[in-house]
Amino acid sequence: MADCDLLVIGSGAAGLGAAVTASALGLDVIVAERANVLGGTTAWSGGWMWLPCNPLAVAAGMVDQGGAPRLYLQSVLGERFDGERIDAFLAAAPEMVQFMTEIGFRFEAGNSICDIYANQPGAGTGGRSLIAAPFDGRRLGKRIAMLRQTKRETALLGMPIQAGADLGAFFHATRRPGAALHAAVRIARHLRDLALHGRAMQLRNGGALVARLFQLGEQHGVRWLTDARAVALQSANSKVIGATFETSAGERTITARKGVLLACGGSSQSRHFPAAGNHASLAVPEADGSAGTLAAPLGARFDRSLVHAGAWCPVSHVAWPDGTKGLFPHIVERGKPGVIAVRSDGRRFVNEADGYHDYVNALLAATPPGEAARSWLVCDHGFLRRWGLGVAKPWPLPIRHWLRSGYLKRAETLAELARTCGIDPTLAVSVEEFNRHAARGEDPQFHRGWSPYNRNQGDPACKPNPNVAPIAKAPFYAVEVVPGSFGSFQGLSTDDRARVLRDDGSPIAGLYAAGADAASVMGGHYPAGGINLGPAMTFGYIAAMEAASSGQ
Repeated sequence: MADCDLLVIGSGAAGLGAAVTASALGLDVIVAERANVLGGTTAWSGGWMWLPCNPLAVAAGMVDQGGAPRLYLQSVLGERFDGERIDAFLAAAPEMVQFMTEIGFRFEAGNSICDIYANQPGAGTGGRSLIAAPFDGRRLGKRIAMLRQTKRETALLGMPIQAGADLGAFFHATRRPGAALHAAVRIARHLRDLALHGRAMQLRNGGALVARLFQLGEQHGVRWLTDARAVALQSANSKVIGATFETSAGERTITARKGVLLACGGSSQSRHFPAAGNHASLAVPEADGSAGTLAAPLGARFDRSLVHAGAWCPVSHVAWPDGTKGLFPHIVERGKPGVIAVRSDGRRFVNEADGYHDYVNALLAATPPGEAARSWLVCDHGFLRRWGLGVAKPWPLPIRHWLRSGYLKRAETLAELARTCGIDPTLAVSVEEFNRHAARGEDPQFHRGWSPYNRNQGDPACKPNPNVAPIAKAPFYAVEVVPGSFGSFQGLSTDDRARVLRDDGSPIAGLYAAGADAASVMGGHYPAGGINLGPAMTFGYIAAMEAASSGQ
């Protein structure tokens, strides 16, 4: 293994998507991955991709009119709106979906998923989100060992559960016979897979995305190199022609006739990444900014000017019974009726049903200088057993360990809960005020339930507001939540063809970047779920197309 057409460094959505595209176009492709498994942070993700005007939406009759997605992005991004890159993304996104579909990739539509800011012109109420269809890992045989497994904190006994109908079935398993059957079949099959294969085989979310891309890469002859840490890019005549890697067999240089794509996962685990208070990253350990280090000697520009450095998400620190530690992303339960978020002063600071990025922004804005950014999600017994709180799952799953470990705090009164958590006694006043209005389905303080995005996070059975219900049934519970991130927004400057740019704005020949290694096309904003993976897949596709059309 010495030469190829396109060398891809990194194996998340951007890298695998580019590799599959290039190989399907007839290029000889090598994917080099620093870890001993493929998939990067994508394998740990929810797997949703924001891809406006995609063919599945069009087929369902959901056609965006008058350039609505562009108008929406222009409204949300404001001064950070980069017309050339946005237009390239919006034009290529449906092309990428069509291309992938034609070579055998299966998508599923999320046609009821809404954009976050319904008050902005062009906001969508569906038809802009896709996810990889569930994948049976048994189809990969022993090669499945090459893929990173689902993140433990977001799985049930290691089994991934997909947002939407699948997750809804588990939430309603104790109330609806059909949902109970769905959950029982899924769990029974998973237990069989654990016994026979030692891992989950019903792949969903980001794991299904990675598996489907890997399978297509296998079919088109992509070569894989794991445990390979890139240490330098190679160039000749002002063009990048390969890279040098440290491997278990020693140093190795791979040449690439048509260039190199950096898709190493971004910089959210780098010591140089701006820590948002006590920031904790949900990215894989390898996302340490290596792409910037590799490209810097060539004069590449690293863009730190984005509105926010990362894609924020509230997280809680988890200690498992076996002593391992992890992070739980608080995405689902915040919008359900019967929970609020407070800071250490005992006061609410946010509409809990708004986007996860907005939750962290509000927490940081409300935290006085010099004080650690901390918050608590507070609920009652009925909420906990109905929806769960953080990694503590709903009934009938046990919560004993989470109480013993201190992850889940419990008390018979709100005053006692405040003392246990170190929250100001004002907590009881905040809950009383919230309850007074919640009894009528109202939230005059933060207007929870105001948007389609809010309401989609709630419980339609809760009337009149699916996001609001009183917190009244003792005992009461709390989980501490701190700022985290899915990954970095800041990254290498790229143009509308995914080429890495120098400080003077000129492209570095033969060098591309996509995914979290490229500065986010969203400019540091978070207008919709899936705005990391959608552009990652799309600009990976653009980079592959550009490389395929380039000369030797």
